[in-house]
Amino acid sequence: MKIGCPTEIKPQEFRAGLTPNAAREAVAHGHEVTVQKGAGVGAGFADEDYTTAGARIADTAEEIFAQSDMIVKVKEPQAVERKMLREGQLLFTYLHLAPDPDQTNDLLASGCTAIAYETVTDERGGLPLLAPMSEVAGRLAPQVGAWTLQKANGGRGVLMGGVPGVGAAKVLVIGGGVVGTHAARIAAGMGADVTVLDRSLPRLRYLDDVFGGTFGTGYSSAGLLAEHLQQADMVIGAVLVPGAEAPKLVKRADFAMMKPGAALVDVAIDQGGCFETSRATTHADPVYEVDGIMHYCVANMPGAVARTSTIALGNATMPFMLALADKGWQRACAEDPHLLNGLNVHAGRLTYGAVGEALGLDFIAAGEVLRTAA
Repeated sequence: MKIGCPTEIKPQEFRAGLTPNAAREAVAHGHEVTVQKGAGVGAGFADEDYTTAGARIADTAEEIFAQSDMIVKVKEPQAVERKMLREGQLLFTYLHLAPDPDQTNDLLASGCTAIAYETVTDERGGLPLLAPMSEVAGRLAPQVGAWTLQKANGGRGVLMGGVPGVGAAKVLVIGGGVVGTHAARIAAGMGADVTVLDRSLPRLRYLDDVFGGTFGTGYSSAGLLAEHLQQADMVIGAVLVPGAEAPKLVKRADFAMMKPGAALVDVAIDQGGCFETSRATTHADPVYEVDGIMHYCVANMPGAVARTSTIALGNATMPFMLALADKGWQRACAEDPHLLNGLNVHAGRLTYGAVGEALGLDFIAAGEVLRTAA
């Protein structure tokens, strides 16, 4: 199979869809790999690293899209890239379609087959291709939130760990999954007073058993959320409904009860955000203010630590990428129902129910598409 990796063009996106190690593995499996010139530079990989691994370097994205059977990326294809997709071509990347009708419609019109990293599952019900970036984003969230809290950046001027005689920042983490767990660990490690809210009692028991008194936990309800919002210096939104638009858990009306200059960090922004006032920002201009509350809503947070993120993502995606290349998407998905769960679009049809429900579009079950395509 001809595998192509274009340079990411989303603003301040420095990650690469393929690592040199992944390229080497694909070449060893008998595939032809083409990487766009400079695709790995932001992650610390030179073109020579890819040619040494056996890949070919192309000058333009147009060449990559025109010649490749499978496109491997990090972020969702931008409008100019979507125009280059064609019928029968395989796209393997993050998509986050639920809050993005323009992208969804363009992918449907292209006739391509699109498999989304964020909806591939595993035998435990986890999301193995989302998890590494969730880990990175979770660990980054308290770091960027602490920066947002600095007075020069519009925040309350509160130090995460306080100092002797001055209390620590109060950090509320909404959601106790992968993002929330890592965010709570780091925030607590910075000395903050941390509470995690979740609606799964088994998950709360797990957090208490594993982390003990490192941070507090609570069963999420409207009343308890309001109580903690009044006290919080920082709120980290870490909720996830796989493939679907994130629920809006903090409303603009809630800001009246919050401390002026409190920081909201919305890690769910790729799925539309879990705060009512969230809108996607970039690393170049990451923070904005609404009613005295500071918002950090960068849509590609892991791109800030591009080398770590690229390697972590490459480790996770490589086995699936090789399966798709070795077997073709139909056989690979037929043999692996967890990979089949990643199928979001095929030949003009939407194949992921949560996206269809979010956008009001007709959809067909991925398994049915697989039977029809066979």
